[in-house]
Amino acid sequence: MTQKLSPGTALLLTVPPLLWAGNAVVGRLVSDLVPPITLNFLRWLIAFFILLPLAGKLLKASSPLWASWRRFAILSLLGVGCYNALQYLALQTSTPLNVTLVAGSTPVFMLAMGAVFFKTPVRPAQWLGAALSIAGVVVVLSRGDFQQLMQVSFVVGDIYILLATACWALYSWLLTQRNEPDEIRNNWAMFLMAQVIFGLGWAGMFTGAEWALTDAHIVWGPPLFAALAFVSVGPAVLAYRCWGLGVQTAGPAVAGFFSNLTPLFAAIMSSVFLGDLPKAYHALAFALIVSGILVSSRRPT
Repeated sequence: MTQKLSPGTALLLTVPPLLWAGNAVVGRLVSDLVPPITLNFLRWLIAFFILLPLAGKLLKASSPLWASWRRFAILSLLGVGCYNALQYLALQTSTPLNVTLVAGSTPVFMLAMGAVFFKTPVRPAQWLGAALSIAGVVVVLSRGDFQQLMQVSFVVGDIYILLATACWALYSWLLTQRNEPDEIRNNWAMFLMAQVIFGLGWAGMFTGAEWALTDAHIVWGPPLFAALAFVSVGPAVLAYRCWGLGVQTAGPAVAGFFSNLTPLFAAIMSSVFLGDLPKAYHALAFALIVSGILVSSRRPT
């Protein structure tokens, strides 16, 4: 039977995909106003100042953070530096629907990461579920044209989001390895702030490279200010808080199922805000991905 979740944990794991779907839509809306990697840096810079009154003491020389700097440097590289930067890059060439549907393969990456790096056995039903989810990803990548599967041409944005998904799966598993000091572990603001502190270093380096290698520019104005406010408070601070607590409570494999709500929310938001109505292959891909996760989440009776 399927693993039961408390209503509170289910709510915690539902909030992030709702906010991340909004993040995908907003990222597409402002793609002409701010470079993608710069957008990632700005959102975390604002999140830093939001968290500063709650966890500013982590910056002190006597802070327990510095004893665990390697752990938070890795967490921040995956979750702050790479994941959203790659997602925003993907949105330059892919639609929010495609990005979020390809990201629906997250549970597959969760299973693979658990088996390879964390010695978590994978049951046959989970492999079957993984195959269904991969089939859903293939549908998205081929745009539903099965005659082109043998000579499929990858859209750059789809490759970026696959890399982002792998980073997020590893990040989620590392969240369960709770070996940081108790003072940080038991305080959500400190735990997130510890990642943001190092993450700003990674995001800053990536942003510097973007401005050095591309014709980057920013169009300041109310639309961009509103977008930055949303992506900093919602998809950054609130979503990361809920996801971290939900993963530590339910585990990465179970949490991975909820990540597949993101395409559904994105489809609704895209139709409302972008006029980007879902196509038949989106529905097929979503059905395959969700079916795969339902199958893989079942346990032997």
